[in-house]
Amino acid sequence: MLIVLYLFFSEAMYDNFATGPGADLQGPRQPSPFGSAFYGAGSGFIKSGLGAYGEKYFGSNSEFQNNVSRFFSNPQYYFNVNDQYVCNKLKVILLPFLHRGHWTRIAEPVGGRLSFKPPVQDINAPDLYIPFMAFATFIILAGFSLGFVGKFSPEALSMQFTRAVVGWVLQIAVLKSILSSLGSGEVPFLDVASYSGYAFAGLSITIIMRLIWGSTYYIVMLCMSVCMGMFLVKTAKRIILSEARNYERRSSRQNYLLLFVAIAQFPFFFLLGRIGA
Repeated sequence: MLIVLYLFFSEAMYDNFATGPGADLQGPRQPSPFGSAFYGAGSGFIKSGLGAYGEKYFGSNSEFQNNVSRFFSNPQYYFNVNDQYVCNKLKVILLPFLHRGHWTRIAEPVGGRLSFKPPVQDINAPDLYIPFMAFATFIILAGFSLGFVGKFSPEALSMQFTRAVVGWVLQIAVLKSILSSLGSGEVPFLDVASYSGYAFAGLSITIIMRLIWGSTYYIVMLCMSVCMGMFLVKTAKRIILSEARNYERRSSRQNYLLLFVAIAQFPFFFLLGRIGA
């Protein structure tokens, strides 16, 4: 289901977002005049709007925009993906113990400073394409599950959507707070949102197995929880090792907090996976 939805939307996503470094790996594409126009107008409107409100409520216009840019990073960066990246990334997320390569992101000098390569060029880079597609897939599968048990209604589906959004926000809050407490520096918000949203890929697999073979639901849910916990621990540890300065001195505390991140995946999968319960 994830792959089908990905292929369905991939062309539209490429036209609007695959303009960063490495986007030409798929060959030249015809640009969309409407997409370019809306993107340019939208970007200018958002920047001017944020600048106006920032100057009104927070003082300096440029300072406010710099803070917003640092907090949200570059949204376009997180959608610079291709087919190969999505397939390989799903393997890393769903089967992290089979990933034999390194977990370190690839950096390159840009404008006199180091900048990370986009997802299309780095399997370890975070993206928002998979989380959003996995989230949409999860909501669709939740609707099917509700229909199979005779409990489908717009209100029930809306409740599942709300629960999923709240779960994603809580996942972001937990991961962000732990990374901050471990001295990992200013990790961009969209990075944390990407890492947290990957859990919906495992949740979608869990719901699919529940629809196909209900007796395997709890086994698959347990396996997906373990895999997601392992993925987040590997990712968080890489962030800590690359940015923290006192890893050795506080290694015990860090290990306990990373263990908490892994354990937190079990209630997350259990609560969101109970469709129609």
